[in-house]
Amino acid sequence: MSTIDYPIYDCDQHYYETPDAFLRHLPKQFRNDFQYVQINGRTKLAVGGVISDYIPNPTFEHVADIGSHEGWYRGNNPKGLSLREYGGAPIPSRPAFHNGAEHLKVMDQEGIHAAIILPTLASVIEERLEHKPEAIQALFHSLNQWVAEEYGFGNGRQFPAGAINLSDCETACKELDFLLAAGARCVLIRPAPVAGIRGSRSHGFKEFDPFWARINESKIFVIHHVSDSGYNRIYRWWTAGGQGEFRPFEKDPFNEMLDWMGRPIADSLSALVCHGVFDRFPDVRVAVLENGSAWLEPLLKRFEHVYSKMPKSFKRDPVESFREHVFLAPFYEDPVDKVIELLGADRVLFGSDWPHPEGLKRPLDFFKDIANLSDADTKKIMHSNLKGLLEGARD
Repeated sequence: MSTIDYPIYDCDQHYYETPDAFLRHLPKQFRNDFQYVQINGRTKLAVGGVISDYIPNPTFEHVADIGSHEGWYRGNNPKGLSLREYGGAPIPSRPAFHNGAEHLKVMDQEGIHAAIILPTLASVIEERLEHKPEAIQALFHSLNQWVAEEYGFGNGRQFPAGAINLSDCETACKELDFLLAAGARCVLIRPAPVAGIRGSRSHGFKEFDPFWARINESKIFVIHHVSDSGYNRIYRWWTAGGQGEFRPFEKDPFNEMLDWMGRPIADSLSALVCHGVFDRFPDVRVAVLENGSAWLEPLLKRFEHVYSKMPKSFKRDPVESFREHVFLAPFYEDPVDKVIELLGADRVLFGSDWPHPEGLKRPLDFFKDIANLSDADTKKIMHSNLKGLLEGARD
């Protein structure tokens, strides 16, 4: 690898939300929908009046060490340890995990010029409050206000993704307008059907066109980051109720085979293509983060097969549309050269997942995972592609 003479752009860094992140600006009428409560001497989260174990310690006073699960995800687990055993003892939270200025210092230390900053605990909200969308949207607005105060949306190096729920399109558009005015360059949308009083539906339906029109005009981009997309209901369907609530850190081999991560993102992107969002709004771009790439080739093959049977149901080749509008950050354990073969180097991003345990302890270690790539492709992944997205480039 040649000497790196360009700034590094990381599409997947995180903060750990303090309770204040949700509660500082939350209107009183929604306080009972999201509570930190004491259970047997431990602080737990109650969402919609129900105790959640989705995140074992929702205060994040102690967290799994940075990158401590990396070997497990690389398949280096000869002792067969559970994920919790593999990660070792938790560490105390650090200011850089929830403070913008301190986070920026770590970015300097780790050699990261710019990063998209994403929430952690926010992924618990939508599945558990789908019956009360106004509470979801209030919580997300409260979080976005906290982010604006603690990180800011426009310092040119940290690019927090504003959280948006689409259940009510008018409210979602107002939230998007708030984020655009604050300087946001990307927004976070859960890869899942949109809940509503008339049942769930695709975010590609025309009722959401006012939202997509704003994305298209502003040339910011949408992030589909792994979340609780509700697909644990498939596991429960097969296992007489299974484990109840989805708990991502308690691994079950059958649930892993059901692909709780790959199915939601493949379905969500299929909805955007098949329901015509990219046709109606050609400047919309979607970045797929922390979903890996194992689902990618089967999805493209399904597009090819469906298109061959029903070509008049599409305005253009769906694979071509996908390749134009979708960017993807592969896992470090993924074959990145295969992702390039499927999408092109112009659509691949680097994401470290710092400071999460499943991410890289040292973000720039990703260079080792792409050492077989050309210098030109490496620069696209580590610099040019995300830089262009953040600047509104659409070529």
